Amino acid sequence: MSYIEVQKDLKGNPVNLFYNDDGEGKPIILIHGWPMSHEMWEYQTANLVRAGNRVITYDRRGFGKSSQPWEGYDYDTLADDLKAIIDQLGLEDITLIGFSMGGGEVVRYFSRHGGKGVAKAVLISAITPSMLKTESNPNGVEQSVFEGMGNQILKDRISFLDDFGKNFFGVSLLSNPVSSVELDYYRALCARASPRATMECLYSFSQTDFTEEMEKVTVPTLIIHGDNDKIVPLLATSDRAHLALPHSEFLIYEGAPHGLFFTDQKKLNHDIINFIVTGLEGQDSEKQITYELSR
Repeated sequence: MSYIEVQKDLKGNPVNLFYNDDGEGKPIILIHGWPMSHEMWEYQTANLVRAGNRVITYDRRGFGKSSQPWEGYDYDTLADDLKAIIDQLGLEDITLIGFSMGGGEVVRYFSRHGGKGVAKAVLISAITPSMLKTESNPNGVEQSVFEGMGNQILKDRISFLDDFGKNFFGVSLLSNPVSSVELDYYRALCARASPRATMECLYSFSQTDFTEEMEKVTVPTLIIHGDNDKIVPLLATSDRAHLALPHSEFLIYEGAPHGLFFTDQKKLNHDIINFIVTGLEGQDSEKQITYELSR
């Protein structure tokens, strides 16, 4: 197992981030969502490696196999953690991909560190530019919803994760896009996160407004969001992100829930690889289709 030390905590103990580094070629960094871990990218990693890429996945501090310090869950620190990975692995010409909460790390990395080494970006079901309902974001989520989530986590975190997972993947009486065992698996991934990290990151992604930082993302950016996302409202986030980013393309997945990395994995893999190969407005790439159908 591979780890990178990113800093010391307030007691002087090392904060280590777990990471996987697979394949060869141009580097891709995949940033997981809340409250999951790098394992959520299982169905993307293999396809991206087969397409000739070097794929780096890592666990955000407090999640998965990474250290679980008491502090450091603000976006400045999380973006610094990302920079440490990029610097210590010597990465350049990167495609930086953030899912959900991970979209915040993508944007903050550009505003805080100038996007050093990043050539392209992908925002998937991302919380950027902001989730909270305000006068300037009327389609956002009420503050009371986030407060309710926090109270549920404090009362019964595992029960909260069970209910959250069903909304995450769009499970209902009429729709079962994931099996019960798959739901159990993802709940187990989420349960490994430290309770402190789970709460602190809930505050970070729900309260941070990246609106003024969006202009710092100057590289070609692919935005992907499902129109049946019950976790991160499309109109409050990706729709506004597309307007804020002049070098962006916006793909809306009809009927897709938040967790489209699993429910719509083939389409997502196709669109990511196609974007890496051809750039914006290249969704009919024959080369990409060959990659996807190779197995």
